[in-house]
Amino acid sequence: MDSERKLNKKIEDLEADYDELKDKYDGVVGELDELKNCIIQEHINDFEKGLRQATFFHQEVDATDSKFDVNKDVIDGKLIKEDESSPDEEAEKESAEEEKEVDDAAEVAHDSA
Repeated sequence: MDSERKLNKKIEDLEADYDELKDKYDGVVGELDELKNCIIQEHINDFEKGLRQATFFHQEVDATDSKFDVNKDVIDGKLIKEDESSPDEEAEKESAEEEKEVDDAAEVAHDSA
């Protein structure tokens, strides 16, 4: 009987520990979600502040104009879609094409000699 009582007491203690840990976990998860939302809101606020400053310093530019597309970026002085190939890929393609042209020219020169 005494061992059964000890076992029941141990189960009660473990359940209490579980409940306490679950409450702490739920609190931490809620706090994490709140912090994530705060970070996202700060990014939005800073972006909007940047737009206001751009409009202030460049008053001839209308930041609400439909030609502004958040899916585009300025790379090498050109406005391109973000999903298009990167400038590094373009440079590699151009380099490969130049090498091919040099090789073709060398082959033609060798054939004519």
